[in-house]
Amino acid sequence: MSDLVALLVVVPLLGSLVALTAGIVRDESGWAVALVTLAVQAAMAATVAWSVLSGEAISYAVGGFEPPFGIELYVDGLSAAMVVLVPAVALGVLAYARRAGPRSNRFYATYLLLVTGLTGMSVTGDAFNLYVFLEITGLTAYALVASGDRGRSAVAALKYLLVGTFGASLYLLGIGYAYVATGTLNMTDLASELAAVGYASPLVGAAFAFVVVGLFVKVAMFPLHTWQPGAYEGAPDAVSALIASLVSTVSAYALVRVVLTVFTPEYLAAVPLARTLLAATAAVSIVVGSLLAVSQTDIKRMLAYSSVSQFGLIVAALSVTNGTALVGLAVHLVGHAVMKGGLFLAAGLVSTGTGARSVTEYDGLAGRMPVAAGTFGVLVLAMVGVPPAVGFLGKWYIVLGTLEAGAWALATVILLSTLLTLAYFARLLERMYFRDAAEAAPDATAVADGGEGDADGVSTGMYAAAVAAALLAVALAAAVPAYQAALGPTVEVLLP
Repeated sequence: MSDLVALLVVVPLLGSLVALTAGIVRDESGWAVALVTLAVQAAMAATVAWSVLSGEAISYAVGGFEPPFGIELYVDGLSAAMVVLVPAVALGVLAYARRAGPRSNRFYATYLLLVTGLTGMSVTGDAFNLYVFLEITGLTAYALVASGDRGRSAVAALKYLLVGTFGASLYLLGIGYAYVATGTLNMTDLASELAAVGYASPLVGAAFAFVVVGLFVKVAMFPLHTWQPGAYEGAPDAVSALIASLVSTVSAYALVRVVLTVFTPEYLAAVPLARTLLAATAAVSIVVGSLLAVSQTDIKRMLAYSSVSQFGLIVAALSVTNGTALVGLAVHLVGHAVMKGGLFLAAGLVSTGTGARSVTEYDGLAGRMPVAAGTFGVLVLAMVGVPPAVGFLGKWYIVLGTLEAGAWALATVILLSTLLTLAYFARLLERMYFRDAAEAAPDATAVADGGEGDADGVSTGMYAAAVAAALLAVALAAAVPAYQAALGPTVEVLLP
């Protein structure tokens, strides 16, 4: 079983090479290669996750070199969710991308390499190895954003590259300080060695600050979020959905993993300033992200600023560090990936079918594209936190966790942010269902809702991906109690 953990990383890497090579023989053969690769990886991921959630965590020593000297791959209840999420979302976006594009083999090779990096980030137990996968993820994400045929795609990718490289460099610098202090890079070994060095050590404090701020850039926490709106808006629709649902999500998981496994809750208890940094950043991101989303007219930019706010909830749960908040954190990570990815896919459907890309152009959408409008409506209600969607349960557990910790101010901020989320999503619902359609946009493709469309129009696969996300946003709520129970052993280890 432990060998499967290594294969989770190896399979998409080999698939990327095959897709690139296959392009020499037959152009546009990459989609089929990516489909087979991700299907195999998804099956392996489900097997690994089932084993972990019904038993014990899995550890694998790369090359037979036992930790702390060798590189360790590690899957527990928290990372098992990421292991399944990455190929599952990648498969859904792949179904969308078959018609929506881009379609070149180079695109699909890069696509699979991004999946490799995300999977590696999810399973690694080595702090430097996390940096390697973080860079693989970043470089491939920059390339995918630039794959659009518009000039602003290249500009957005360049900005993403500059800011993302800065964040990765900060993380590497922090790990360097931790290595100087301890002489080890294995996450579990780092935890014990940092405690031995002493939490008051300037090296340990510097390591925490640089690592956390570096990952804040990758997660897009305010005010380090400036790369995100441009990247989401400038990228092709399929790429926006993939990056929005996975890149920041897995980066947030990495932040949680490093804080809880490497620095541990004991460090947060011993250094109140560290907890304050997390809580203050979370509160500001939640409020400012929502306010910026309210003021947007472009749909993609509105969804991007929404992500700034939603990931503030993750950091808020991390700052209080108790079992209830950790369950909410894990649920919200998965739920947000599904909901936000689905929203970007639905927005892509609308822009392809009608040419609408701004809030005002959604007037009367329910009459023009009822399936797309219904899908969008379900997903925005789930994002607001309307029961029984998974978005409600994630927020519910996080709020309960903050109340258990006595963080009343943080709980108040989270509850008020729900009203702000409703404010910018409610106006879309009102326009879609209670206004007459405005004059069609000049570049609209006028594809019938639910139809196959022309070569560049809306396909059944595009609809299937968006509708599946909406259904999952509701259905996943039923699995939360079982996941909470299965997460129990992991909570005990991370929060002793």
